[in-house]
Amino acid sequence: MENKNYLYNNYINMARNLRSENNLLKAISFYQKAYALNIGKEDIELLMDMALIYDEIGLSGDAEKKYREVIELDEDDARAYYGLAIIYDENDELEKAKKYYEKAIEKNPNYDKAYFFLANIYDESGEKDKAISNYKKVIEINPNYMWAYANLACILEENNENIEALNYINKALEIEDGHYKILFNKAVILNKLNKIEESKEYYYKSIEANPNYPYSFLNLSVAYREEGNFEKAIEVISKGIEENDDEGFLYYNRACYYVNINEKLKALRDVEKSIELNEFFLEYMKKDKELDPIRGLEEYKNLWIDIQI
Repeated sequence: MENKNYLYNNYINMARNLRSENNLLKAISFYQKAYALNIGKEDIELLMDMALIYDEIGLSGDAEKKYREVIELDEDDARAYYGLAIIYDENDELEKAKKYYEKAIEKNPNYDKAYFFLANIYDESGEKDKAISNYKKVIEINPNYMWAYANLACILEENNENIEALNYINKALEIEDGHYKILFNKAVILNKLNKIEESKEYYYKSIEANPNYPYSFLNLSVAYREEGNFEKAIEVISKGIEENDDEGFLYYNRACYYVNINEKLKALRDVEKSIELNEFFLEYMKKDKELDPIRGLEEYKNLWIDIQI
């Protein structure tokens, strides 16, 4: 038995060292050697390690089996229920995922991550009150869970509870002050509170943090457009196109700005580019009255042979 224990421990140590080096396939081979010994089939920590690696490398079926083996050994292990919930969540089997998140919470009422992802499901399914309740539970358990504050702020903004939303987004920024998405969300909330200049400031901060998030450029350009400053709107969205030249909606919106300053040919080229990138705009433009000034252009007839608008 002593020799087998020594061999088992050696396999485990090798597997964990390889895992720490991110050599997952080699690590799983040593975990499997350990599991082949009788002692391995009774070791919950080994089974959890195997389940996590299987899930990480995309073998969700094998991961599920290991989580269920854990539950057979200890029906109160909240981690295994959470692991099953994550697998179902990633496969869009949301009702099953919800069931297992709730089971994880039943076994461990302080499981902040289980509350968090359960809140996400409620949010996606439109059950906003339940989502809010679960995000608040996350914050109660873990006051430093940034995304709980951020996601809660987004729901409150959608509900037009903008003062409270601002409070929560500020809490998120206290935890991590430079995340582009949090900066963007604060800009959205400030805009709804009619704090336009401060809103612009946060869109600029979001762009600085991540110039590859095109919606910051779009929203900032719209802010200038609403002021009637089409030249500045074009300047901003053009910079967005430089950084994100595969986003059709940026070209389409710039086309609308060009129409407003009577740059019809530039508008036409941008419409054409937007359709090239996303055919959605082919149908959308047919109903868009803002583009009426370019419909009579001779060059417009060559846009698409089959377009009739």
